[in-house]
Amino acid sequence: MRLKKTVLLGILLAMVFSAGIVIGAQPHMENALNSLQSAKNELLIAKGEKGGHKVRALRLIEQAITEVQAGIYADGR
Repeated sequence: MRLKKTVLLGILLAMVFSAGIVIGAQPHMENALNSLQSAKNELLIAKGEKGGHKVRALRLIEQAITEVQAGIYADGR
């Protein structure tokens, strides 16, 4: 069973990497997306509401993630 999961993971990774090559490498956009997702995760684990700023920051990060993903897609057409 473990081998089957490893093989499936390998196939999935190959698909992801080959998709990046077909679409075109966009390392800066991908780095930005990773940074935004990391910022979102940090905010999610932060304690307290911070006077409502945490919720607003999460909304803005979600918007930014959507825009970066759209930019990656638009450049890959």
